[in-house]
Amino acid sequence: MITNQFSLKISVFHGRKAPEEGILVGYGALIEALTLAMPFPNRLSLISTKKRQYKTDHWQVLTSRHEPEDTLYKQLVFALKYEGINLLFFKKLFEQLSEETITSVVQIEPQGQYSRKVWFLYEWLMGKSLPIPDLNKGNFITLIDEDIQFALPISTNSSRHRIKNNLPGTVDFCPLIFKTPKLNDYIADDLSHKKNSYLNAIRKDVLQRASAFLLLKDSKASFTIEGETPSNNRAIRWGKAIGQAGSKPLEKEELLRLQQIVIENSRFLKMGFRDEGGFVGEHDRTNGEPMPEHISAKWQDIEKLIDGLIASYKNIEETGFNAVLAAAKIAFGFIFIHPFVDGNGRIHRYIIHHILTKMQFAQQGIIFPVSASILNHIDDYRIVLESYSHPLLDFIEWKTTESNNVAVLNETIDYYRYFDATKQAEFLFDCVNDTIVNVIPNEVNYLQKYDAMKKYLDDIFQMPDKTVALLTRFLEQNNGILSKRALEKEFNVLSEIEIKEIEENYNSIFNN
Repeated sequence: MITNQFSLKISVFHGRKAPEEGILVGYGALIEALTLAMPFPNRLSLISTKKRQYKTDHWQVLTSRHEPEDTLYKQLVFALKYEGINLLFFKKLFEQLSEETITSVVQIEPQGQYSRKVWFLYEWLMGKSLPIPDLNKGNFITLIDEDIQFALPISTNSSRHRIKNNLPGTVDFCPLIFKTPKLNDYIADDLSHKKNSYLNAIRKDVLQRASAFLLLKDSKASFTIEGETPSNNRAIRWGKAIGQAGSKPLEKEELLRLQQIVIENSRFLKMGFRDEGGFVGEHDRTNGEPMPEHISAKWQDIEKLIDGLIASYKNIEETGFNAVLAAAKIAFGFIFIHPFVDGNGRIHRYIIHHILTKMQFAQQGIIFPVSASILNHIDDYRIVLESYSHPLLDFIEWKTTESNNVAVLNETIDYYRYFDATKQAEFLFDCVNDTIVNVIPNEVNYLQKYDAMKKYLDDIFQMPDKTVALLTRFLEQNNGILSKRALEKEFNVLSEIEIKEIEENYNSIFNN
């Protein structure tokens, strides 16, 4: 039996300053004492010596009455009760401890809800049974505490443990999301209904034209995020693919098809799932060695991880699970796995489109240009990607290959299966809200102003559509004034009075 001392008095912990001196308990204490190979949770638990209770971004401070006995079992009970379920922790714990130790821990309180949760998690994660008979009495309890984390609305009963399994995923891929004030507020705000109310108030022809512009804008934004400037034809081709999001099942074959669309020239890279290591970062300018910011999943694990990701999505698609949360789990899981040599970022954002459409948050055929909002918040996007990638670098062993790639040496598959997707979910909700409040209305507003300008030019000058577009573009580019070059060339037939009137009308329409 484990007899280590787990609780730890701290004021600073691994460079993280505590809000006050206190006793570290729960997952943080167990990970430290057992030296489990995993990042610490984003929020750690601290028992206050001053009998105070509050939360900060990175700490949950509780009073001495919450302090657990300093045993493995009681620390696990505390973690499950106050910190939710951490699947990566339990997988690492079960791999380190013997079956006999886990069995003895579970049988301390065989009917207790937390014992049953540990028992269920062991058999679910490890794929084998402990030598314990089935329970034949007692109420069924839900695995995930829905006051702490988002759970699947439909649970599956495990009669052996008297547990309702409401995990939003499968054993091969199951990121979890904590309930935060921001996420709770967004869900209560019902953004999908807000979006539909706004769109239903717009004339159908204006909405269709706005959708066409936004489709191209979103496509170009997705390339720009990757540091590319695509040709118009390439952007249009990818835009067409985005416009079909939700119309085909999310399968491995579909992901491979999308890569073929997004990669214009495949002469210098191998298409399909990687058969070598992968990383995001730079190469040292002096010796060419890799300098990773993110290390991708081992190529040997890719097919299993993608199969798990797809099965997890299918598991939650029809259950009423929130569409934005689902998109965050699946799309960010995909980008962290990084299954392709190239094209991962654009397909990751395509998956967001697909899930929002398929789960009826967005309407098929009406583009929901979330990539445009991501581009507007590119620094936050990088931070949310790095919040996952950077802590993992300490736990991935790798070496440089002859081609200056990375070869991962240890087992890493669970890091890509079981991660906390809370930050990613909050970021995506921010972008979805920005899209509804700003991106779509701005495009619709522009088209309505353009139509007013076009009507004026049609009525007074009988200008062809092509000339209207050119004139409007020149005025946009020069702050509502026609340049000397435009007056001398394209619009030399206009009089000074007409030019002044056009400029006044433009400014009245577009800047009022």
